[in-house]
Amino acid sequence: MSGTFKVLQFNMQFGQPWDDAYPDHAPIRLQATIDEIRAHDADIFMLQEVEQAMPGGKQAQPPPHYSQLQREFKDYDSYFSYPKPDARELPFGIGLAIFSKTPLQEHICENLPSPPVEFDFFGEKKTPTDRLLIGVTTMVAGRKVRLFNTHLLAFFMLKSSSETHLEQRKLVEEQLRATAGMPTLLTGDFNVSKHQSLIQQFADAGYQTVQSTETTWRRRPYVLDHIFYNDWLKPIKWEVKPTPSSDHHVLTAEFEFVK
Repeated sequence: MSGTFKVLQFNMQFGQPWDDAYPDHAPIRLQATIDEIRAHDADIFMLQEVEQAMPGGKQAQPPPHYSQLQREFKDYDSYFSYPKPDARELPFGIGLAIFSKTPLQEHICENLPSPPVEFDFFGEKKTPTDRLLIGVTTMVAGRKVRLFNTHLLAFFMLKSSSETHLEQRKLVEEQLRATAGMPTLLTGDFNVSKHQSLIQQFADAGYQTVQSTETTWRRRPYVLDHIFYNDWLKPIKWEVKPTPSSDHHVLTAEFEFVK
């Protein structure tokens, strides 16, 4: 990598493409996901919803989509984690991955507990499963960089708010504050519909988002996806690119070191 580097943030919805008529029933086309990621030629890419949850909380080993991504992106080192197994898991996307053209070290995986907020799912009362934060360290142009990736609970889907239930956001903030002394990036699907409170919370911890105006989700006009950075880094360009390969858009940003 040169002194500048490119980061891609993408909730890939386990390879399920967008279908305007039947968005929840389109057949999985992982190759379209792979083609989309490859087209951006990012030095680092961070993914959410890599796998589709299986009935009863079962988790396929090895993870099939992550394994295919590893085969397709042989020049990248990578790290993947499922959330902790939970029989309550619904058939949506789970699992986080980080891919980098440089070796990854100092891996962490932190559970982000979800509160017992009841919601109705096809006539049944459910409570949400826990979420996840993963982190690694890599070298970019001879500089050590800390990378975090997360996918928070969508409280707005449960008729609640992460402003009321701040626990997951606070755990992420703690990790950000702990690495303030080095270049650090946090990407993810934060699932915060009123994103200004999230942006302010992380700004108080020393982090900015590359953009907060363009919608990143097809289902509602929300800015759910972010790339946060601290003052060791400066974004020199960014782009939100709609893609038919997910219900989320791709967010990319190019960075340079400023100290």
